[in-house]
Amino acid sequence: MGAGVMKRDEGGGRRRRRGRSQPMAEINVTPFVDVMLVLLIIFMVAAPLLTVGVPVELPETAANALPTDEEEPLTVTITAEGAVMIQETEVALDELVPRLQGISAERTSDRIFLRADGANAWNRVAQIMGALNAGGFGNIGLVTDIGGPTFDGTPVSGDE
Repeated sequence: MGAGVMKRDEGGGRRRRRGRSQPMAEINVTPFVDVMLVLLIIFMVAAPLLTVGVPVELPETAANALPTDEEEPLTVTITAEGAVMIQETEVALDELVPRLQGISAERTSDRIFLRADGANAWNRVAQIMGALNAGGFGNIGLVTDIGGPTFDGTPVSGDE
């Protein structure tokens, strides 16, 4: 894999028996490329699995998906039990605004996604939205599942 030894050709194409040997200065990069390709495949497979994994029953709507930014999206979740979570970390209500202000100072985007279980009252969701705004995030996107009511009389999948 490494360097080898080759004979030095001295004098017009004739080889001497007592010619000095010098190391061959070639590096075989094939194993390095193989390892890098394997790592690339591993990271490509593992990246989608690193999304927010707090289980909630999202309400269904007919809205289109929001475009994504270059930054990893920040997500706040309200579970059916009323617990508030930033990404996958549960946060007490009195700590929510200071934590959001600290996160907001480090980010370039003021976009945040709010996931709320359908069992929550609108009053609770509106209070958390106010806390998100007070924490420095003015661009709040509500996350829902697709396939909800269209309000134009067409049936929704499962409601026929």
